[in-house]
Amino acid sequence: MVIVVTGMVGIDKRQYLTDVCAYAKGFGKTIQLFSIGSLMYAEAPDITPGRILDIPLRRLHSLRRSVFKDIIARAGDHEHVIVNTHATFRWRHGLFPAFDFYQIRQLRPDLLVCMIDGIEPLHLRLSQEHKTRHTLKDLIVWREEEALATHLMQQGACPEAPYYVLARGFGKGNIETFYRLAFEPRRKKAYLSFPMTHVTAMPDIIAQIERFRASMKALFTCFDPGDVEEAYLPYYATQAMEDGKESLDVEVLGQSISLDVSEVRQIERDINSQIYARDFALIDQSDMIISFIPELPDGLPALSSGVERELQHAHEAAKQVYCLWMPRRDPSVFITQTANKVFRSADEAVAYFRANYEYKSDLLFE
Repeated sequence: MVIVVTGMVGIDKRQYLTDVCAYAKGFGKTIQLFSIGSLMYAEAPDITPGRILDIPLRRLHSLRRSVFKDIIARAGDHEHVIVNTHATFRWRHGLFPAFDFYQIRQLRPDLLVCMIDGIEPLHLRLSQEHKTRHTLKDLIVWREEEALATHLMQQGACPEAPYYVLARGFGKGNIETFYRLAFEPRRKKAYLSFPMTHVTAMPDIIAQIERFRASMKALFTCFDPGDVEEAYLPYYATQAMEDGKESLDVEVLGQSISLDVSEVRQIERDINSQIYARDFALIDQSDMIISFIPELPDGLPALSSGVERELQHAHEAAKQVYCLWMPRRDPSVFITQTANKVFRSADEAVAYFRANYEYKSDLLFE
C-alpha cells in the first residue's frame, strides 16, 4: 500500500506519521516513511536547514523531482509506504505547486490524506520551529489551498484512490483514525455531530459530549469537527477589543500564546466559511452521520442550527442518519423524518451499532 500525505508547513506531519508507523507496527504492519523535505536536504547538503524554499524555483523543482524519482524506484521494495509531502508551497516566491502529476501517476498511491490543523497550533509551531513571518490570514488561506490542491492531485493523477481530509488532532485518537483509514477500509466511517459553541460554559453537557465521542470512536472510523475548533476565536477577539486590548491570550499545545486581535477579526469570515465547507466535506467522505442532542438545564434540546444543517446535508447526500436524542421531550418531525433511527439513550445506540455495524477484520477478506 502506498499512501501520500500532504499538509501545509506547521502541522509537524513527520512526527505524527512516525507515530502512525509505530502504532501500525503494534498490529504487525511495517511502514516505510519517506519525508520529501528531509530527503531533499540530504541530497543537497549545501542548503542551510530551513532555507530550502529560498533557493531558485528551477533548482527546487529539479531537486524535488529527483527525490521523488528515487522514492518511486524504492517503493516496490516495501509492503507499505507513506510519502510525506506538500501539495503547495506558499513562500517568498508566492504560491506554487509541490508535486508533479506524472510522478504521482508513476507512484500509484492507494490512498491520499490531506492533514489539517487549527490556526492556533499552526501559528505556534511556525513561530517556534520555522521562524516564519506570517499572518493568521496567510495560514488560513494556505490551509484551504493545500486541501484543494491535494484533491486536484487525486482527481488528476489517481481518481480511483480514496482521498480524505483528516485533522491532526491531539494524542492517540487521530493516529488510530489514520490507521483505520489505511488498513481497515471496511470499517464504517462516521461524522460526529454535536453542539459546540453555545454549550462551552456547561461542563455537564461537555462531559456528555465527550463520552459520546469516545464511545463512537471505539466503534467507527470517526471524523470529528471538534478536532479543529476555531469558532470561539472571533468571539473572544471582539470581547478583547471591547475591553481595549490589542492581543488575545489562548491556550494551545499546553502553552499560552498571544494572537493579534485585529488579525483574528480579519479572518472571522474565513473561519466561518471554512467551518461550513469543511464539515460538509467531512460528511461527504463518511458513510453516516451520528448526531448527539443533549438536554439543556431548562429541559430544551441543545439543537444548534449547525447540527440541524448537518443532518439535512447528510440526509440529502443519501448518508445513513442517526440521532441520539437525550431530552425528555420528543424530537420534532424534522428529526424523525430525517433520521434513519432515533435513539433515546447511549446504551440503545451502542447496542444497535454493535449489532448492525460490528467491524470484522479486513484480513477475513484478503
